[in-house]
Amino acid sequence: MKADLCSYLKGGRESLLWKLDGLGEYDIRRPLTPTATNLLGLVKHAAAMEILYFGVVFGRPFEQELPYVGDGAEPNADMWATADETREEIVGLYRRAIAHADTTIEALALDEVGHVPWWGDAAVTLHHVLVHVIAETQRHAGHADIVRELVDGAAGLLPKNDNLPPVDESWWLDHRQRVEQAALAPANAAASSVRLSGPRQIDHND
Repeated sequence: MKADLCSYLKGGRESLLWKLDGLGEYDIRRPLTPTATNLLGLVKHAAAMEILYFGVVFGRPFEQELPYVGDGAEPNADMWATADETREEIVGLYRRAIAHADTTIEALALDEVGHVPWWGDAAVTLHHVLVHVIAETQRHAGHADIVRELVDGAAGLLPKNDNLPPVDESWWLDHRQRVEQAALAPANAAASSVRLSGPRQIDHND
């Protein structure tokens, strides 16, 4: 069971890092949603998550303190890269966080109990934490997939398995247009219904 869980966690980690490949500094940092979601920030957040859940929770402190997490940190500070934080620094932190996490996972049994301070010091097993971090990592890999597609149109699950149909760019353009037309149809039908029904006649005898 532990091997299966580790495999899913590894896939999410690889997908998240892959989304940075081939992009310049601005594109990995630029906010592309109203909540400022960006690619390098997602990696920074994932690094912090691994350090907290596989380090702090099980009393296995990481080699480096993170000023952007904890009670005194600015809100959302772990979700974006400051101008003086380099790509190499954040990616390197994530890789070291992964190595630290994997050491914890290997050393402990799935029923080993830790405590999560930010959950009211709740007791959790390594199994619980693994499932939680897998869900979080895959969720953020999905965010990264969408953000990367907004940057340059690139999409896919993993470098060796994009999990997309084997079609060309013209097919995607046609497909997008079909989806757009399907989205417009109900709205147009509703608007036509309103126009045909006209304004309500007022009965002055009411």
